[in-house]
Amino acid sequence: MAWFVLVVSGVLEAVWATALGKSEGFSRLWPTVIFAVGLVLSMAGLAWAMRTLPTGTSYAVWVGIGAALTVTYAMIFDGEAASLLKVLLVLGIVGCVIGLKVLH
Repeated sequence: MAWFVLVVSGVLEAVWATALGKSEGFSRLWPTVIFAVGLVLSMAGLAWAMRTLPTGTSYAVWVGIGAALTVTYAMIFDGEAASLLKVLLVLGIVGCVIGLKVLH
């Protein structure tokens, strides 16, 4: 169950990071609200998962999932430049996250 919560928390990290960018310095209401709710839920899930999973592994998986999803979303929907090298590097992050799960 801790791994499931950790993965959901990583997805929520991507939600709040994306909403933070769209909030335009907290000047837009709904992206700011989504940021705040996503942040609280993401941190709460991370904290809960860290009760049974190692801190380093938990944090690395949480950040990896959030980073990979955030940059993928930005490349697909927000016009961030995409390249073969960037995609391969994001896949490297995903591979490392999977590796940490397999080793645990």
